[in-house]
Amino acid sequence: MTAPDRMSAQPPRPLEGVRVLDLSRVLAGPWTGQMLADYGAEVLKVERPGAGDDTRTWGPPWWGEGEARVAAYFVCANRGKRSVAIDIASPEGIQTVRELAREADVLIENYKVGQLARYGLDAVSLQAINPRLIYCSITGYGQTGPLAHRAGYDFAIQAEGGLMSITGNKGEEPQKVGVAVTDLMTGVYATTAILAALHERARTGKGRVIDAALFDVQVAMLANQASNQLIGNKTPTRMGNAHPNIVPYQVFPTRDGHMVLAVGNDGQFAKFCDAAGQPAVSRDARFSTNPARVEHRATLVPLITGWTMTKDTAEWVALLDQAGVPCAPILDIAQVMEHPHVAARGMALQPRDASTPPMVANPMLFDGQRPVADLPPPALDAHQARWLHTS
Repeated sequence: MTAPDRMSAQPPRPLEGVRVLDLSRVLAGPWTGQMLADYGAEVLKVERPGAGDDTRTWGPPWWGEGEARVAAYFVCANRGKRSVAIDIASPEGIQTVRELAREADVLIENYKVGQLARYGLDAVSLQAINPRLIYCSITGYGQTGPLAHRAGYDFAIQAEGGLMSITGNKGEEPQKVGVAVTDLMTGVYATTAILAALHERARTGKGRVIDAALFDVQVAMLANQASNQLIGNKTPTRMGNAHPNIVPYQVFPTRDGHMVLAVGNDGQFAKFCDAAGQPAVSRDARFSTNPARVEHRATLVPLITGWTMTKDTAEWVALLDQAGVPCAPILDIAQVMEHPHVAARGMALQPRDASTPPMVANPMLFDGQRPVADLPPPALDAHQARWLHTS
């Protein structure tokens, strides 16, 4: 199939026929549901009557007008879903959710540990009536352990899970990441676990209970920093934009601003020195290898700073791109949304009509096409409590 043929075809729907009952709210759970919707699953979002998902009111900014308006925050994580308002504390609501769960393939929830068991909507109860159900619980600290009772908030998890201890400038206040990265990564991890369980179920016919904890995900996200601690037995600290294991790999000032220089190996460092007109530096024993550069960081970084401040950011980016040295300008969000590469890759979805807000696309490509759910974020209780396609 040629590229034009792919672009004119319907978006890929590898999960077509999969039914997802989404009882979650805010970000980690809804992010999971939106990913599954983009992949073609039918996602029914269960919300509180009268209020709905908390993020509907987390504005400004807003999309829509009057009573129909919703916060941009809600828009970012609820594409492709249908919404139904159900009071899960009422006998009628409990029965409705049980009936939906009986025919569902996946259920996503992020209630406090034990809360849904009071209504008979826990994994044990629902898998008793639907053994094929994949039940995914997303909580702050998981279903077990001394902190399992706590509610989970991304900010708090970034703090207690170590991320803030390595984010920010040395000697200054710890910083969180600029988006709720632990929520988002938990959504991604939960999605991969659900997909793995669906694959397994095709063989076994049985569902799974998935316990996804923001805290666990945050610990896993420490990656090389956790490995540095476990193996080097030296606690990582805040280093601003510098890298603990690679030099030079940080922000440097330029004549008109700043740029990121991300030298990943000795060959790239030699190319950088050549491009900067300082070839002898890469042959200096203090700087010729990465371990030596890490050891002599305090000497090398000021030296490079003197070089980078002699040219504008755009000059450096053009020069280093040509030399094959990883670097980048530091753009704000408006510049990113207007970036020609964002446009070329189709990452900014423009409204089809007045019912559809501008959104960011799913970042994956299937045979050159992006999987994008065909429904806009739903109005509260805009749909019926039933599956569209009955078996």
